[in-house]
Amino acid sequence: MTQEQCTHRNNVQSSEKPQVYKVGIYGWRKRCLYFFVLLLMILILINLALTIWILKVMNFTIDGMGSLRITEKGLKLEGDSEFLEPLYAKEIQSKPGRPLFLQSSRNISVNIVNSNNQLLTQLVTGSSGFKARGKMFEVKSTSGKLLFSADEQEVVVGAERLRVMGECPAPKGIQILAEAGDIQAICRNELRLESKDGEISLDARRIRLMRLPEGKASTSSSSSGTRQTVYEVCVCPNGRLFLSQAGTGSTCQISNNVCL
Repeated sequence: MTQEQCTHRNNVQSSEKPQVYKVGIYGWRKRCLYFFVLLLMILILINLALTIWILKVMNFTIDGMGSLRITEKGLKLEGDSEFLEPLYAKEIQSKPGRPLFLQSSRNISVNIVNSNNQLLTQLVTGSSGFKARGKMFEVKSTSGKLLFSADEQEVVVGAERLRVMGECPAPKGIQILAEAGDIQAICRNELRLESKDGEISLDARRIRLMRLPEGKASTSSSSSGTRQTVYEVCVCPNGRLFLSQAGTGSTCQISNNVCL
């Protein structure tokens, strides 16, 4: 190649403009990207403001939320609390020296279930009354003495005195009924039945008075026949009952030495 040809080629290459390739987003795409970035920043600021507002309103702290505090022993509630769903807890207690107050617009139910979720014991307090369901019901004093217990077999009153009261001046009535069994009243000393304004009625096909004392008649008025098997039931002025050998007439006056 001659020198003139080389010079001509260099001049041709230098006269050509270099090609430039643009890298990036331009035009309407760039404007849309900036719009979405600005919208995202606005949403982040709104979310951050709402989070701070919720934390402020709900009183979130390191120890808990509002009246709810998280302690080593569990959860601690201060003030009035409302539960819209069932509450499951191992133990509920108030602060030392403060009462525990439970309130419901309908009823308060306490249920004890087994591992199969079968009801064992139930305690319900509502507008219709107080109901308890279980195998046994017991009431004890502060010293642990049994005052009252009830189960399917018997009802036991452990208090020293049972008093039944009604409207003044006297109760309307008390009925003790055993439709399929007996009624037994057993005491160590005296069993007293008293009716101030009415009477005491014993209505049965057979009335048995066991171990009544027998009055002894004087020698002059006693008969010298065989052993007497028929007796008369007599009543002393103080109400004591005794037996007297029956005769053609009443022998209570003759054998009233038991009343002395």
